[in-house]
Amino acid sequence: MEALDPSTVAERIAELRREHRGLDERIQQLAANPDDELESKRLKKRKLQLKDCIARLESLLIPDQPA
Repeated sequence: MEALDPSTVAERIAELRREHRGLDERIQQLAANPDDELESKRLKKRKLQLKDCIARLESLLIPDQPA
């Protein structure tokens, strides 16, 4: 992955966190309706993907330590 501007990475992290929160709210709404179990599973999978992506981007913001 090419080096990215830290402000660009931070903006992307903020976007992903907003989407993650939105999915969390939607999953909570679906919890009241057991008929939408498939959609709930799909949303949970997307939420985990977002979490992983956020973690990878956050690691880009951590400066490398000299050996």
